Amino acid sequence: MNFELTEERQMLQDTLRRFLRDRYDTATRNKILNSDTGMSSEIWSELADLGVIGALFTEEQGGFGGKGFDIAVVFEELGRAGVVEPFLDTAVLAGGLIADLGNEDQQAHIETIIEGKLQLAFAHGEPASRYDLTRVSTTASEKGDEIILNGRKAVVVNAEAADVLVVSARESGEQGDADGISLFLVPRDAKGLTIQGYALLAGGRAAEVTLDDVVVPASARLGAAGDASSAIEARIAAANVAQTAETLGAMDTACRLTKDYLLTRKQFGRPIATFQALAHRMSDLLIEMEQARSAVILIAGHLEADRGTRERHVSATKNLIGRVGRLVGEESIQLHGGIAMTQEYELAHIAKRIVMADHRFGDVDHHLERFIALAAA
Repeated sequence: MNFELTEERQMLQDTLRRFLRDRYDTATRNKILNSDTGMSSEIWSELADLGVIGALFTEEQGGFGGKGFDIAVVFEELGRAGVVEPFLDTAVLAGGLIADLGNEDQQAHIETIIEGKLQLAFAHGEPASRYDLTRVSTTASEKGDEIILNGRKAVVVNAEAADVLVVSARESGEQGDADGISLFLVPRDAKGLTIQGYALLAGGRAAEVTLDDVVVPASARLGAAGDASSAIEARIAAANVAQTAETLGAMDTACRLTKDYLLTRKQFGRPIATFQALAHRMSDLLIEMEQARSAVILIAGHLEADRGTRERHVSATKNLIGRVGRLVGEESIQLHGGIAMTQEYELAHIAKRIVMADHRFGDVDHHLERFIALAAA
């Protein structure tokens, strides 16, 4: 496997890194986090103009990337800068499902997404589903040319800002069955749709979504009835590539901030980086970082592989990134001391982001059990 970035990906990485270095500092992020929307529409538009969203879609879909390494390059830089805008939810998840399953009319949304003019949210997780992608109890009942949706969705990231929600619902089968799950495009202002929003600890906003006799036309269905499960799993795999790469970027920032602090902070007349015990702890972090980087390369390189190979790499990488991320987050704070806990210091946000990443799309224990099951199968 060639680990070198292509010329196009290298250009994308350099451009994105320069832009975020100039435009996305700690003060800017804190201002965004304290806003009502939890995101900056100005920065979103500027990043869209740079082609960041287009890099997350294939050429056939209207973009210029869409492969595992394209996703990893973009999200590592977003994680390195601590960007809180919902690129994962609008482009990789909801936008990706429209691109994968949508008909010609529905796929017309992709151009608008790439231009940064359409916000989306993926409403799939439910209060009792935990990390099980097939545990869907929200119902979809067909009545003539209409679909009636009823149920609740939990922790729907970007729901408040979304123009359209991609909602999963069960048309047949029992809770836990892979068959019978469909996806529907539901406008933000649909009658019977209730959104109760809140801020997330790692940045951005999410919401609890209630669907009470929400009526949408049958044409709002994405793909064939009851056949969305495999597409959802594939998109969650792509989201895991994005999130693990984003966490890797955040860990890289945490290590850089810690190294700089150890070289700057003096005790007994010399930098504390010269103390052997602290130097050894920092070395351990850098070694773990290299292992994490290798895992992200593997998951990105196997995103287009067969389902069994892809999902084994997903679970292996999520488990490793979760363990290394917790180590990096905790050690970075310990090596800094009290300053690391202040909101005005960059590490405070980065460390929370690293640790909370483990709780989305499955934590270390979930993916350890899942990897064992996939390997046995």
